[in-house]
Amino acid sequence: MSRGSDLGDRIEALGRASEAARGRLDDRVVDDVDSTVERVGRRLSLTADHTVVAIAGATGSGKSSTFNALAGVELSSVGVRRPTTSWATACIWGREGADELLDYLGIAPRHQIMRESLLDIGQEDQALQGVVLLDLPDHDSTEVSHHLEVDRLIELTDLMVWVLDPQKYADNAIHDRYLAPLATHHAVMLVVLNHIDEVPDDRRQSMLDDIRRLLDADGLERVPLMATSARTGEGIDALRYAIAERVRAKQVTRSRLEADLRSAAIRLQEANGVSGHPQLSRERIAALEDAFADAAGVPTVVGAVEAATRLRGRRATGWPVTSWLSRLRPDPLRRLHLDLGKDTSAFTGRGRSSVPAPTQVQRARVDAEVRAVADQVSASVARPWADAVRRAAVAGLPDLNDRLDASLSATELGADRMPVWARLVRLLQWVLLLGTVAGLVWSAVVLADPWFGVDRPQTPEVAGFPVPVVILLAGVVLGLLLAWVCRFLVAATARSRARAADRRLRSAISSVADELVVAPVRAELAAYDAVREGLAGALA
Repeated sequence: MSRGSDLGDRIEALGRASEAARGRLDDRVVDDVDSTVERVGRRLSLTADHTVVAIAGATGSGKSSTFNALAGVELSSVGVRRPTTSWATACIWGREGADELLDYLGIAPRHQIMRESLLDIGQEDQALQGVVLLDLPDHDSTEVSHHLEVDRLIELTDLMVWVLDPQKYADNAIHDRYLAPLATHHAVMLVVLNHIDEVPDDRRQSMLDDIRRLLDADGLERVPLMATSARTGEGIDALRYAIAERVRAKQVTRSRLEADLRSAAIRLQEANGVSGHPQLSRERIAALEDAFADAAGVPTVVGAVEAATRLRGRRATGWPVTSWLSRLRPDPLRRLHLDLGKDTSAFTGRGRSSVPAPTQVQRARVDAEVRAVADQVSASVARPWADAVRRAAVAGLPDLNDRLDASLSATELGADRMPVWARLVRLLQWVLLLGTVAGLVWSAVVLADPWFGVDRPQTPEVAGFPVPVVILLAGVVLGLLLAWVCRFLVAATARSRARAADRRLRSAISSVADELVVAPVRAELAAYDAVREGLAGALA
C-alpha cells in the first residue's frame, strides 16, 4: 500500500468498520466490504504504470469490433448472431511491469497479446501506452460462465467502456444489472453507441438524446456518451483520445478504487444506519443493579447481618448469668450459610448459600430492567444493532442465579468481628460476675457463722448494709444495667454493620450486573462507534 497514503488510510478505516460489523450486520454486506477492501488493497499495491480498460457490451453490439478498432488490428473474432468471446482477451501496450497485473486480472497467457509485437508503435499506440485493453465476454450471454467472467472483471477494471447497440440500447439487462448499480463509478465510465453508421442521419440525435435520458435515470448524468462505428472508423479516434486522456491523467485507477471504497462504505452505512451515539444512563444502570440486588436477596442478607450482629453483641455484652439463653436462638447468618467466621471451613464444600431463590416477581423485575437497558440504547439505532444489543444484554442471564449467589457467598459481611468496646464490656461483665459470686459466698459465710458457733470479726458495713450484700447487689445491678445500656450500643453497631454490608453486597452485585449485562451492551456500543468512525474515515 505504497501509493496514495490517504487512500491507504481509507482502506484501513473501512477494514476496521467491517471487522466491527462482523456478526452484527448482514453477513452478505460485510463479506462484500471485506472483498472490496482486499481487492482495492491488492490493486493499490500493483503497478501504477498500467491502466486496465474494459470493453463491455451485449451480443451484437460490436464490442469486439470496437476492441479491434482501438487496437488497430484484428485480435478478437467478431460475430453477429451469437457470442464469440468466451474469455477475456487482453491487448497490452508496454509489457514491463504488467505481468503481476495480468495475474491479478486472471487473464491466461494465451489470451494476452502484446501490441508492440504486432506492429511498429504508431502515434495511436503511443497515446495508449500503459493501457491493458480487455475485450470481455458478452454480458447477456446464455452461458453462465460468460456473464460471471464479466462480473468478475468489471470489479477489477480501472476504466469501463460500455458499448451499446442501436437495437438494444434500452435493454434492462445492461441498465439494471450494470449501469444503474455503478452510478457511483461515473468518473471511470464511458458509454458508446456503436453502429452509428446504420442509424439514419435524421434519427441519430434523437437516439443519442434518448440514451442520455436513460443514463440520467441510471444516475450517470456526468458519464460521456459517444457515437462510433467500428466498421467505418467513425468516432473511434475520439474514443481512443478519450481513453488516452484519462490514462495520461493517471487518475483513473485511483478514481476507480475510491469509487469502489465509497460504494462499499455506502452499502455498509445503509445497513449500519447513521444515528448518533446512543447512551446508557446511570439511572438505568442503577435500576438494573437494584433489581439484581433484590433478586439476589440482598435485603434478606442485610436484615440477617443486623439481626446476627444484635444477637452476637448481646451475647458478648449481656449479663453472663442470662446471656447464655441467647445461644438457644439460631444465628440468622449461619442459617443462610453466610459469614460463618471461624466455622467457614465447615461449609467449604457447599456450592450455594441458603438465601431464598428469587420469586417470580423478582425475576420479572430483572427481565424488565434488562429489556429497559437494551431498549434505551437500541431505540435510536438500526434494527441489526438493536438485535445485537438485545442479544448481548440477555446472553448472560442463564448464569445469573449462580453468579448472584456466588457474589453473596464471597462478600465479607463483617458480622463475626467483635468491636473492641464489646470485648472490654465482656471483660467487665465477668469481673462483675466474679464480684457477685464473691459477695454471694461471703454473704453465705456470714449467714452460716451462727449455725456453727464460729466467732468471727464483725462484718463491715456500708451505709448500714453489710459489705458482702453490697458487693452481691452491686454485681447484679451493675451487670444488668451495663447489659441494658449496651443494648443501645449493640443496636447502633448492628445498624452500622448492616449499612456497610449493604454497600459491599451491592458493590458485588454491581460487578455481576456489569459483567453479565452492562459490559456486553457497552461492547456493542463500542463496536457501533468503531463502525461509524471507520465509515467516517472511509467516506472522508
